[in-house]
Amino acid sequence: MAVPVVNRADGIWFAPGRVNLMGGPDYNEVFVLPFALGAGVTVTAARRADRRMTLVSRQADGPPVTLDIDTLEPGSVRGWAAYPAGVAWALRQAGYLAGGADLAIDADLPAGAGLSSSAALEGATALALTELYQVRVPRAELAALARRAENEFAGVPTGIMDQMAALLSRAGHALLLDCRSGTATAVPLDPAAAGLRLLVIDTRVRRAVADGRYAERRLACERAASALGVQSLRDIEDARELARLDDPDLRRLAGHVVAENQRVLLAAELLRAGRCEAIGPLLTESHRSVSDQFGMSWPQADEAVAAAVEAGAAGARMTGGGFGGCVVALAPAERATQVRAAVAGRFARRRWPAPRYLDAVPADGARSVRNCSCLRTRTSIPKAGSCSTG
Repeated sequence: MAVPVVNRADGIWFAPGRVNLMGGPDYNEVFVLPFALGAGVTVTAARRADRRMTLVSRQADGPPVTLDIDTLEPGSVRGWAAYPAGVAWALRQAGYLAGGADLAIDADLPAGAGLSSSAALEGATALALTELYQVRVPRAELAALARRAENEFAGVPTGIMDQMAALLSRAGHALLLDCRSGTATAVPLDPAAAGLRLLVIDTRVRRAVADGRYAERRLACERAASALGVQSLRDIEDARELARLDDPDLRRLAGHVVAENQRVLLAAELLRAGRCEAIGPLLTESHRSVSDQFGMSWPQADEAVAAAVEAGAAGARMTGGGFGGCVVALAPAERATQVRAAVAGRFARRRWPAPRYLDAVPADGARSVRNCSCLRTRTSIPKAGSCSTG
């Protein structure tokens, strides 16, 4: 980043990326089971005396982006800046935007990897813009406003899972989220206590949720629900009802959604019973379904899942919006090195770029950051992951 836009930090906020352990797509109003990562997005912010917002990011080239917060409207901002600008717009629409701000953004979460970097950016921005001015907003409402920013301002038709995971997750837990009611329940997820490790395997295939394929799947699911006479595929509990769909493609997509919802609820039961390793086969079954029935996987993900399971992982599946990004694998701790080596070897034989790995330890959701030297000096922007939290 060239010239820091924040020379006087009034606060620092962090929001994590997430792994969706199982479930979805969330726009079908189903149950999902995400958890927060330790990596994410940091926003360093300072209040302004006017009604303007200035944005700069370590990950983006070019000069700071300066905006008038009172004239923000969907379509008025493009690219990465549309996400924080959209949050400001949604907060203004809801009566929660008290004043302008300078925001400096940094991330240690790869964009396009299916780990929800956009929701992390939205969550950190939402906290910064409200807490700078002591505006109190319930976390679930902040998540809904962040989703509105992504859907209506940035034009990406996502569900609510990512924003809820970023803002409501708890360390050592997954979040069992009912995407219809918004009810979120913490479910114990402590792989280390069970002698296990969760590995995130970045296949290094990048995709944009806005590239059209994600929206195509959503529209297909909506057509299936309409043909079945229900609000969403969440309302179908018996897969035999899908026989009423004349279109075999819609029947196949809907079959995945219905079966996946049942897998999520079973996985949550197993985790509550302390049977973490037992969810492994459900992960693999879920991946096969999302690949074969829902058609949202990609070759590197399929190969990573197969190699991980063959090397001793309890189970593995793709995570995120599909068509690129990451795989999550659950493996006995003593087999983690072999799993990584097996996946790397499979990629090498295919002449694909070597995968990258991240240990996935379920972490807390978005929060303010304290005890950072940059707040004492008020002259620098912290790098993501460099500050302690409180």
